[in-house]
Amino acid sequence: MKGQALKGHLDLLVLSVLAQGPCHGYGVIEQLRARSGDAFDLPEGTVYPALHRLEQAGLLESEWSEDSGRRRRTYRLSESGRGALVTERSAWEEFSDAVSAVLSGVPWPRPT
Repeated sequence: MKGQALKGHLDLLVLSVLAQGPCHGYGVIEQLRARSGDAFDLPEGTVYPALHRLEQAGLLESEWSEDSGRRRRTYRLSESGRGALVTERSAWEEFSDAVSAVLSGVPWPRPT
C-alpha cells in the first residue's frame, strides 16, 4: 500500500499495535505487516520517526534493554496514549463509516 494512503493514520496504527503490549520498533513493523495481511509493509524510515514523535508527544514510553548482546528500545503505550487511541479509533470509525456511505450511495449518518 502506498505511504500516501497511510498519511494521517500511521499514528493510530502504531498505537493500536502497542495496545497489545510492549514491542521494539522492528516488532511494530512486523505486526503492522502481519495484521494487515502484508498490505502495510512499511520501511523503518517511516515507522521509527512515528515512534519517536509519539514518544515526544507523551503517548508512548520506552526503555532500553539488551537481548543477545543487542540493545533494543521497547515501546509501550502511556496512559495518555491509551486515551489517544480511544479518541483516534472513534474518529477513524466515524471517518470510515462516512467514506463507506459515500462509496455505497447511502446517506450518512445512517439512521439508528
